[in-house]
Amino acid sequence: MILISEDVWGAPFEKLGGSFPILREDDLWKNPEELKVKIKDATALVVRNRTQVTAEIIAAAPKLKVIARAGVGLDNIDIKAADAAGVVVVAGLGANAVSVGELTLGLALSLLRSIPTHDVATREGKWIRTPGRELSGLTWGLLGCGATGMATARLIQGFNCKVLGYDPYVKEDDPRLPALNMSMHSMEDVLKGADVISIHMPSTPQTNNTINAATLALMKPTSIIVNVGRGEVINEADLITALKAKTIAGAALDVRAQEPPVVGELETLPNVILAPHVAGITAESQLRINEILTANIELLLSGKAAINAVGSIKESTRS
Repeated sequence: MILISEDVWGAPFEKLGGSFPILREDDLWKNPEELKVKIKDATALVVRNRTQVTAEIIAAAPKLKVIARAGVGLDNIDIKAADAAGVVVVAGLGANAVSVGELTLGLALSLLRSIPTHDVATREGKWIRTPGRELSGLTWGLLGCGATGMATARLIQGFNCKVLGYDPYVKEDDPRLPALNMSMHSMEDVLKGADVISIHMPSTPQTNNTINAATLALMKPTSIIVNVGRGEVINEADLITALKAKTIAGAALDVRAQEPPVVGELETLPNVILAPHVAGITAESQLRINEILTANIELLLSGKAAINAVGSIKESTRS
C-alpha cells in the first residue's frame, strides 16, 4: 500500500493507483500517532515538507521500502535512519528549479518597482507615481548555488546582471560560471557587493541564522534580499530591525522559520513582500515531480533500483 500523508496528487499518481493500492490522507501529517498506525502496512510513503519522517516513524513501518519527497528540501526526513533501515529515499531534485528561479526574479522585480504597494494604492483610488529601480545592470548575489540558484542565475542573464555566488560546494573554476556572467566569492564579499541577494540555502546547523544583525550590516542600504530557501536561514527579529532602520531597502520572503507564521510586525512593514512557500509550486513543476516520484516508486516496489535516490542506497533491502 502507498500512503500519501500530504496534498500530493495528480495524473501520475492516478495512473500508479491502477497498479498499487493508494491511501491518500492529506492531513495525516498533523497526527504523528495516527501516522504510526497507518504506516504499518505501507510499502511507500509520499510526503511534502510537513510530515516529519523520524526514526520512530520509520521503525513503525516494517514493510516500508521507499519514502518519496515531493520537493527538494530533505530536512523533514531522517535520511540516516532510512538508510539504516533499508528504506530508499527519493526526491525530484531540480524538477522545480525553474519555478523557484522565476518566482525569485518576480519577487525581486516586485520589490524594486514596489508593485504590491502601487496595486493597493491604485485600488484605493490613489495615483502615486513614485519612481522605482531597474534591475538591469545591477549586481545579483546568490547564497546557495545548487539547482535553484543556478536556475535563477540563468534567468537573470537577460537583465545584464553581474552575478556573485557563494556556495562552499561550487568551485571557482566551475565550467558553468562564464556563461552566467558569474564568479564565486566569500559570503562576506557577496553581501557587500550585491544589490539583490537571493537565498537558496537549506536549513542545517551550518546555515541557520546565517542572515543576522552582523551579516545584514554588511549589505548596502539600497540592497534587497529574497529568501526562497528556508526560513531558518534568516533571523527574523534582526531582519525587522534592519528593515525599520533602513539598513537594507527591502525583503521578500517565500519561506519562514515557522510555517504558517504567527502574524506579527514583519507583516506590517511596507518594504516587505510575503508569500506562503510557493516558489517551487507550479502546475508544470508538480507534474515533473510527480512523474519522477511515481516512476521511482514503481521501480522500487517492483524490486528494481531507484533512479532518483537521495540517500546512500538505491535498492531497498526489505523483503
